[in-house]
Amino acid sequence: MAISPRYTREIPHRFRLEAQKFECGAVSLPNRYVCPDNCCKKSKKITLKGKGKILTYTIIYIASDPYTRATPFAVAVIETEEGARLTAQVVDCNFDDLKIGAKVELIFRKIMEEGPSGIINYGYKAILI
Repeated sequence: MAISPRYTREIPHRFRLEAQKFECGAVSLPNRYVCPDNCCKKSKKITLKGKGKILTYTIIYIASDPYTRATPFAVAVIETEEGARLTAQVVDCNFDDLKIGAKVELIFRKIMEEGPSGIINYGYKAILI
């Protein structure tokens, strides 16, 4: 695994895939004050396994800066095995292989370089498994 800067390591859901599981069973990533069903506030921290399935996806052909040079690329809504839902870019695949229900693994990758400062942002992307 690549070593990332401290500002990235301190974002638990981005670097370590830390989520929260509420007493009602709902799982949220990133953290929130109340469960998605608005029924409870008590939760505990969990670490996601990083595996899940595609719920829906799209191919981006026209993107805003700084992603214009990366087009086309795929973005999917993914539900992890634990039940958390998140959006991630799907990489290293042919677009024809993407389908709803496809199994994916979340991996740690460079997301982008930020402006003229060149600060590199890291996070998770998805690959088909």
